[in-house]
Amino acid sequence: MRHRRRTVGLHNPVNKPAVAFAAFGTADGKRLVRPDAKFHQFVAHDRRHGKLKYSPNTVTARLGALRFFYIKVLKRNWSIAETPYPRKVIHLPEILSPEEVAHLIDASRTPFQRAVLMTLYATGARRAEAATLKLSDIDSRRMVVHIQGGKGRKDRDVMLSPRLLDALREYWRSKRPHVYLFPSSCGHRGVEQPISDKTIWNVCRAAARRAGLEDRHIHPHTLRHCFATHLLEAGADLRTIQMLLGHRDLEETTIYLHLSQQHLSATASPLDALTFSTPGGHKHSS
Repeated sequence: MRHRRRTVGLHNPVNKPAVAFAAFGTADGKRLVRPDAKFHQFVAHDRRHGKLKYSPNTVTARLGALRFFYIKVLKRNWSIAETPYPRKVIHLPEILSPEEVAHLIDASRTPFQRAVLMTLYATGARRAEAATLKLSDIDSRRMVVHIQGGKGRKDRDVMLSPRLLDALREYWRSKRPHVYLFPSSCGHRGVEQPISDKTIWNVCRAAARRAGLEDRHIHPHTLRHCFATHLLEAGADLRTIQMLLGHRDLEETTIYLHLSQQHLSATASPLDALTFSTPGGHKHSS
């Protein structure tokens, strides 16, 4: 079983709110008050200029960390009714046109950078999934890429583009990795380790700057969104895209209907069905 290189514990960034909350709630270093009352004090403590410091999605994530802290660590009860989660805010992600994606990939400077960007776009992999790909995951006989240990620890297969395979072969000839497709240069005692997902983030951001797209907030997940949206525009059905992305629920995948230019332009505005008496839309007064 493959495990991601993420430390589990209260010093994990995900659990930092639990540590901060514990420090905030224990002035005497010995006791914690009820989570419902103290949490609202904790949120209020982080207000600035009358506005919450954190977005609703961040508050939801931090509430989850605190709930875990109370139930699993302190072995205490936690009332969801008394600590309601804020309404989730859904933002439509940034999408690039196919031409902009090509421009982004062309802005790479090395075979490694080009291979990373092409892998993200051609497979729809998350950056943590792309970082831990192994050479054995590239199945050139069946023309599939095995993505193992994805979100929810679910494995899935995605298509292997012939153009991606050519790029990976060119990259392999320059790098000669042995185990991981994208090995780190900081391997310990000769043991090959995968690159960090932060490295993938930096590759994508650097290419975006060189491509003149730095104001578009481009990051590795943008290429995942582009992968799904462009597949939808090319005629792929939502169920297939759901399987390729590894979504548990089809509802997660339906967001790409809002992003597909083909689906948006195929639906006429009701304004176009109206009949006006004059070109300007106003009747002449006598």
